[in-house]
Amino acid sequence: MDIYGIREKLQKKGPASLTDIELLEAMSGIGGKGNGGRQAARALSAALQKASAGDLAIEDVRAVKGIGGARASAILAALEFWRRKHTKQTAPLIDCAEAAVAQLGTIRGKKQEHFVLLTLDGARRLIKCRTSTIGTLMSSLVHPREVFSPAIEDRAASIIIAHNHPSGMLDISENDREVTKRIKLAGELIGIALDDHIIVTEDSYTSAYGAAPPKQPKLVA
Repeated sequence: MDIYGIREKLQKKGPASLTDIELLEAMSGIGGKGNGGRQAARALSAALQKASAGDLAIEDVRAVKGIGGARASAILAALEFWRRKHTKQTAPLIDCAEAAVAQLGTIRGKKQEHFVLLTLDGARRLIKCRTSTIGTLMSSLVHPREVFSPAIEDRAASIIIAHNHPSGMLDISENDREVTKRIKLAGELIGIALDDHIIVTEDSYTSAYGAAPPKQPKLVA
């Protein structure tokens, strides 16, 4: 059955009537008469078997004969939309500063400065929270390479960086601003946005962007 027959079948009987390969043929949209679409669908099926929908890279899809950049982008977008809507989400949603601060409990009472990296996916769900540096935080020590290497490994869409002030003071230092500037500029070049730079103490927090005043989080009994 060619792509036109598959589309007619889908329209008359619904997508549930299609086989897995026919669904992939319809998704890829390749081929008129002949088996070009079937071969592409099988190659796409093989790529999906090697990697989950969330790990499939655009290069994997473009490697299928007949699928160009625009079509590969559409296929990946459809798979990602389905994954987000129909896969049970267990990772925390980091959609505000308070949600990010909730991940920083282990460093709030530390006697040394801890620099933490939160990597986020496109839906702003936490991929991983890492402590990158321990000790006096200097802009020269927080190298963009150490920040973005794990972010690239995680395929992060954006990141949040954070550190604690053992002094208990939330004054934003020039060094804090310099760290923010360096990481933000590096992210713009790489294509991974810096969403925020959060500073925490034992009972409060603020943003090194300077946009938010210190806040007192509600204590849960």
